[in-house]
Amino acid sequence: MDKIKIAIAGIGNCASSLIQGIEYYKDNNDKEAIGLMHWEIGGYKPSDIEVVEAFDIDERKVGKDISDAIFEAPNCTTIFCDDVPKSGVRVKMGKILDGYSDHMENYSDNNAFVLSNEKESNKDDIVKALKDSGTEMLVNYLPVGSEEATRFYAECALEAGVAFINSMPVFIASNPEWSERFNEKNIPIIGDDIKAQIGATIVHRTLSHLFQNRGVKIDRTYQLNTGGNTDFLNMLNRDRLNSKKKSKTEAVQSVLDEPMDDDNIHVGPSDYVAWQKDNKVCFLRMEGRLFGDVPMNLEMRLSVEDSPNSGGVVIDAIRCCKLAIDRNQGGILYSPSAYFMKHPPIQYSDDEAYNMTNEFIDGRRNY
Repeated sequence: MDKIKIAIAGIGNCASSLIQGIEYYKDNNDKEAIGLMHWEIGGYKPSDIEVVEAFDIDERKVGKDISDAIFEAPNCTTIFCDDVPKSGVRVKMGKILDGYSDHMENYSDNNAFVLSNEKESNKDDIVKALKDSGTEMLVNYLPVGSEEATRFYAECALEAGVAFINSMPVFIASNPEWSERFNEKNIPIIGDDIKAQIGATIVHRTLSHLFQNRGVKIDRTYQLNTGGNTDFLNMLNRDRLNSKKKSKTEAVQSVLDEPMDDDNIHVGPSDYVAWQKDNKVCFLRMEGRLFGDVPMNLEMRLSVEDSPNSGGVVIDAIRCCKLAIDRNQGGILYSPSAYFMKHPPIQYSDDEAYNMTNEFIDGRRNY
């Protein structure tokens, strides 16, 4: 099979996990490949993905081979593959815009971004880099709250004619104006806001669906999350939280027949704990009523390494996007978006989205 050529905007923990995973699974077979939802998609294995272009704004990453940049501070995710070979791809200076929050200046360089003094790339620079490198799709891994920067890279993808996978909670695929632009150019797009394999949102959705199917009335619920990576540090600036909270809340509300009142549901990041690093801890509580209006409640604590938890999902999203390119199918990929993302253009139950995505992979569904 030909390589799937991707570019990445934002060489943080998620990019590190993805690139480590591409190498990690290279010598595995379908029996040994723990942690993947699909070993093979349309003939493509994880090792068929090749990063051909990369953009960041941190001085410790810009100019370095991407195989080295993924291990630079402030990246702090688990290293499960420390022998990533040199790629020959050097990280280019991106466009800052709102990808950097000023409050990071109050934290140590080891935990926060350090802006590079390199000249920022403009749209023409990035479009040219995407075209010259043969990029087929651009994966957006920018920090939470990077509204302007995400729209900038989506614009670059459109102009370069490359597909766009929006892993972040900025609404592109789920925004009718943006999605129509990708439809008009017949360019595939998957988004928005990546789900983890077993993360807070997917567990909360599953339990909410279970309560509803078992006749339990959910009265109140919260999901509180803490972590020590740069995403959680970013979100200490509450102005950067709006789309993230909306994405996570709607992901839970969408599985209920009747949405809960806003006062009775709280879903969102809670605090930054530096020593947790890339470990994310979720505290989940659900209060409801059983037969006879008898009250019950459930409390759960979930601890996961945040970035590897999404790596396998993105690997599947990339390969589904490649299938659309091979089939000359553009616009919103509704089925993969519903299965892989928290805030897709159309919400489906996880079981429906799973079946729809498998039908898409098998060629029985176009979108």
